[in-house]
Amino acid sequence: MPEMLEGPALANPDSLRYVPEFNLIMRSDAPDVDKVALVQGSGSGHEPAHVMSVGRGMLDAARPGDVFSAPPTDYVYETVKLVASPKGVLLLVNNYTGDRMAFEMAQELSEADGVRVRTLFIDDDVSVQDSTCTVGRRGVAGNFFVLRACGAAAERGADLDEVYRIGGKVNSVTRTRGMALTACTPPAKGSPLFDLPDDEIEMGVGIHGEPGRRREKPAPARDIVAELVTAAADDLPFAPGDRVALMANGLGGTPIGELYLVYGLAYRQLADRGIAVGRSYVGEYCTSLDMAGCSITLVRLDDEITGLPEDPASTAIRVF
Repeated sequence: MPEMLEGPALANPDSLRYVPEFNLIMRSDAPDVDKVALVQGSGSGHEPAHVMSVGRGMLDAARPGDVFSAPPTDYVYETVKLVASPKGVLLLVNNYTGDRMAFEMAQELSEADGVRVRTLFIDDDVSVQDSTCTVGRRGVAGNFFVLRACGAAAERGADLDEVYRIGGKVNSVTRTRGMALTACTPPAKGSPLFDLPDDEIEMGVGIHGEPGRRREKPAPARDIVAELVTAAADDLPFAPGDRVALMANGLGGTPIGELYLVYGLAYRQLADRGIAVGRSYVGEYCTSLDMAGCSITLVRLDDEITGLPEDPASTAIRVF
């Protein structure tokens, strides 16, 4: 973990700083007294989320936990202290039990120090239905859109309540559905996290290997993508005349050519529904170690949501 986190900072010494005492990555120019600070965490294993999403127009700091584990509360608290701005701090939290606990407790500790903090939970995964083992829908690849919009608003100088409002608005119109062709292999385990036979695929899998809605036999790519698009599009629901951002996200072990195949099929299937694609994203945004699979994310666009991602932003691995 420390060696992995040190890498982005060494590769980007002018923009990133690695803080070994608390095992975190932060912007080298933080804290910035003129903007709301954005902090995120969650477990490792989902890179480039979240430690590789630190930069201008994005996160001010990221404090990851071990692989698929929430970060320690005290380290999240220390992260908040390092980047705290007079304009406040927004914690962006993917909706998992451990992450919620760590960040909510860090918020309480920070507020006791006089820091103004708000916490926004991201829950775009439509695969969760009536779950008894989660705290509701999970935060997955749609996290990127919330982060991107909040980052742009913060750079523009919006206050904490406004940045929180924008993030909540984007989250409310974002839907994601994923599938897996293979399981992932956590380093500490050394073997696949779950058993997925060669002749089965998992529809609706979580990014930590949580069970999906069901397993089924492999099918043509067109049929698999149709199910992903249908699950996401029917949930909001998206309607003819809508304009959306479309993301084809890889889970860590899917070639980029296959992701463009998925994107192309999804694009045409949305067009058949009368839904236009206004912004396009293809690549790895939220992975699950080496899992072969993908997810489709749809975001309903309006003038405000469309304009925010047009602002300049950059991280250790991308310029947006």
